[in-house]
Amino acid sequence: MILLTGGAGYIGSHVCMALLDAGLDVVAVDNLSNSNKASLERVQSICGRSLVFRHADIRDEAAIYDILRCCGVTAVIHLAGLKAVGDSNVQPITYYENNVLGTMRLVSAMTKAKVKTLVFSSSATVYGIPTYLPLDEKHPLGPTNPYGRTKLFIEEMLKDLHRSDDEWRIGILRYFNPVGAHESGLVGEDPLGVPNNLLPFVAQVAIGRRDKLTIWGNDYDTPDGTGIRDFIHVVDLASGHLSALRHLKEPGLLTVNLGTGAGSSVLDVVRTFEAVSGRPIPYAIGERRAGDVAICYADPTLAERVLGWKSTRSLAQMCSDHWCWQSKNPDGYRGAEHPERSSDF
Repeated sequence: MILLTGGAGYIGSHVCMALLDAGLDVVAVDNLSNSNKASLERVQSICGRSLVFRHADIRDEAAIYDILRCCGVTAVIHLAGLKAVGDSNVQPITYYENNVLGTMRLVSAMTKAKVKTLVFSSSATVYGIPTYLPLDEKHPLGPTNPYGRTKLFIEEMLKDLHRSDDEWRIGILRYFNPVGAHESGLVGEDPLGVPNNLLPFVAQVAIGRRDKLTIWGNDYDTPDGTGIRDFIHVVDLASGHLSALRHLKEPGLLTVNLGTGAGSSVLDVVRTFEAVSGRPIPYAIGERRAGDVAICYADPTLAERVLGWKSTRSLAQMCSDHWCWQSKNPDGYRGAEHPERSSDF
């Protein structure tokens, strides 16, 4: 049984599908603060397999310990946490409490339950401002916001944990920019309030929920003046977790990037989305945001060499799948029956 924290979220729901499709049993834990239980109901429908859901918070060590023991958990994939860079600047202590303290309590519960296999959802934000490109795992670390620092502190904590007890099997996955949705259009990204990320905002403009996109700066030293990022399809990202889990058969600690190794500009994304959706994406140019960099993309060589994993889906497919999700679910999961706060399905 695999325990998946943040299992009802955008990435969590896709990881659930990857695990279920691989024949693994899953217990998804989520406090539903920024997710919807309807995602897991759809996951089960797509996969034709059931999973166990537990409404719990990773900061509740006793609840997590009980789940670990009662469900016979053998490994944990840890996705739960707050993730908005801008919000972390406004509420840094909330981010440290949820992300760092929450992970401490999760790991403490795992230690007591003698579960010592963990795949952790980290982020490319730990690199900070690039000093060279592409970003490999040896690049200096220097996050520029509280969110990124919570990820780095957790990484360091897990390294210390492994040094103190070499029976641990730990995989640290540094995500770049997850986008897209499951090809069925039934499971996708459903942000609460104003989207913090580019593609869901673009999709909401296309569907008519928002008037226009603001592009923050068009005077970067890039071919079209807009920032370049490494966008990775969420289904490819989910398969990376399964590859990491399979790799962790022996004690050890591994840190790898999950990205495509190629960058796309903001305007690339806008034009590609217009092409696949047949909808115009009105936009305006705003001032650069503090902390934004011109170009950021991964060197995913290590993940391919060690895990046998690499991304396979193009930007066009990312946009097409995201549009399929948005067009079928113009109001996200809010069109579905409101989830009950129960302890199981």
